[in-house]
Amino acid sequence: MQKFYYTDSFVHFLTQDAESILGNLSGQNEFDLSLEQRDAWCQEITIMKQVVKEIGHEGHLVFEYTIPRLGKRVDVVMLLKGIVFTIEFKVGAKEFLANDKEQVWDYALDLKNFHEESRDRVIVPILVATEAPGKDCQTEPGLFSYYDDQVYYPLFSNAETLLPILRNVLLSEPSHAPIDAHEWLFSRYNPTPTIIQAASALYMNHSVEDITKHEADKAGIDTCTELILNIIRKSKEQHQKSICFVTGVPGAGKTLVGLNVAIQQEQGDLAVYLSGNGPLVKVLTEALARDKVQKEKAAGRRCTKTEAERQVSRFIQIIHRYRDNMLAKLKVPIIGSTIEIDPEKVSKAAHSNAAEVENVAIFDEAQRMWDMRHLSAWLSRKKGLANFPMSEGEFLIWSLDQHKDWATIVCLVGGGQEINSGEGGIGLWIQALNEAFPDWQIYISDKLTDKEYAEGNVASLLAYNANVHLEKNLHLAVSQRSFRAETLSLWVHQLLDLEVNAARSTYEEIRERYPIVLTRDLSKAKAWLRSHARGSERYGMLVSSKAFRLKPLAIDIRTQADIVPWFLNPITDIRSSLFLEDIATEFDIQGLELDWTCLVWDGDFRYDPAHHCWQHFNFRSDRWQNINIAEGRAYQLNAYRVLLTRARQGMVICIPEGNPDDATRLPEFYDPTYEYFKQLEIDEI
Repeated sequence: MQKFYYTDSFVHFLTQDAESILGNLSGQNEFDLSLEQRDAWCQEITIMKQVVKEIGHEGHLVFEYTIPRLGKRVDVVMLLKGIVFTIEFKVGAKEFLANDKEQVWDYALDLKNFHEESRDRVIVPILVATEAPGKDCQTEPGLFSYYDDQVYYPLFSNAETLLPILRNVLLSEPSHAPIDAHEWLFSRYNPTPTIIQAASALYMNHSVEDITKHEADKAGIDTCTELILNIIRKSKEQHQKSICFVTGVPGAGKTLVGLNVAIQQEQGDLAVYLSGNGPLVKVLTEALARDKVQKEKAAGRRCTKTEAERQVSRFIQIIHRYRDNMLAKLKVPIIGSTIEIDPEKVSKAAHSNAAEVENVAIFDEAQRMWDMRHLSAWLSRKKGLANFPMSEGEFLIWSLDQHKDWATIVCLVGGGQEINSGEGGIGLWIQALNEAFPDWQIYISDKLTDKEYAEGNVASLLAYNANVHLEKNLHLAVSQRSFRAETLSLWVHQLLDLEVNAARSTYEEIRERYPIVLTRDLSKAKAWLRSHARGSERYGMLVSSKAFRLKPLAIDIRTQADIVPWFLNPITDIRSSLFLEDIATEFDIQGLELDWTCLVWDGDFRYDPAHHCWQHFNFRSDRWQNINIAEGRAYQLNAYRVLLTRARQGMVICIPEGNPDDATRLPEFYDPTYEYFKQLEIDEI
């Protein structure tokens, strides 16, 4: 996409005739020019000529400036006296709609957060409803307000009041250093989109460079993606089978790498992105389908939601569908430790290559694959398939191994994020490769040997495998999720490891850009969320899946949130996260994120000051019971790790006070945890 459709100084803009400017805009337009768009541009040009003629200062105009993270364009950007004005026109509109205000605010926030030349500038978003009555517009400086990052609250204007609004902003602002228009236009844009925004942008043919943050050492998403694509090309050319293990800190972009590989490969050899994370697949599929419908509509083409969903599902699927398709081809009953393709269940043409059609499969959350015991028990109970002899990871390798020419598996691995019983971690994949697939080429990051992966046993598991290739760029070291605090994952690690001094020191580094606050009052927590979110920024409440005693706070984990509207729908929908009624657990939100979160902490995970350790509990009937199994304690610790790393911009942690008259919610279940957080010098509200 072009960065902009038209740009010029005030002086040259005034000397150009409207038809020439319209011609420039039309020539850059990627769609067929509709009469509605042509008329809108004509009126915008007329209004801006009147404003520029009267403004009395030198400046620069930009029409249709691209905001890649949002996949949209700002109607007009005005660079004037060191201030960036983002102006969104609603030609013919008679009122200021909430969605339109949100839109222009998003543009301003995006420039502030991710556009280098705008980062230290005053940014003023203005919504122009050309036919709105003057009484609804804001022309008085006393009505203007802005946040501490110098982004104004959106100002409302009609066609006539735009000039006085601009003048009054200039009068109310102190002198600012001038903006070099060329530097601003071609400034680095370093966005860190949510996974939903990133997937949408990729699907709409943006490049990864458009939507991801580049690190100086190039150990980022684009480098990792290109490495994997090269491995895929090599595997195809040399008729090899290969597997890549991509590691990374929480929020570093592992899922984005997988989606990017799947989308790029879709142009040639088929690839499929597979995840056992049901909420992630549901939310991404819905978001991409909605985007597809809107894009086709904008281009004058008809596309039904069902058709859009079908197209999206070609490259993004729930892993169970892929697994079940392969299971349906097996010869049953299974005898011994060998599984075979049943020739009666596949066509003669397919029998020699009985794999699914994709040569490339990307498995997200690969550490969460079931071990043999859990998978075998589940298949026997649910599918009537007894004596299954493989772990889930081994079966998926076997499935791709059915290709007779070549295949590549990409495993996206989160360290320390196993949160379900039976999730065997990455060790099961490597064990299967060693024992059953010795010819596969194995590409691992140099971090896969850390203790978070396979309990630190990866090095020994691979010590005698001759096909191992160490690739440092398969590790994503920097969190993309928390663009305000790239060291958030370190703080969470120190917090959960009870490293008080280290956690306190790390928090000092991030507190200015990533607010974390503490409260015992849920109503205060909700108010804090609402006061910090701007534009379309999303917020919501999170709890542990074992938080059974938050019911007195109107939080019931047994009431499942409808996760698609929870993540995607506006505040007017009571199912939306923004309504602050429904909650999400670690199972709902793993792999996804919000801008701001409220983590409500129950008595299932408590700090014990006497022994300086965490205590782990399940709630059974009418009492809390200790979790004595080490595996169960590890899952619970990882659940809180997930919950603490879901916010991109900041979070509030709410630890209830408990109730001395309720034996299941005694204050001593909560007070020590609250005091522990206070030791970390987190601000209280």
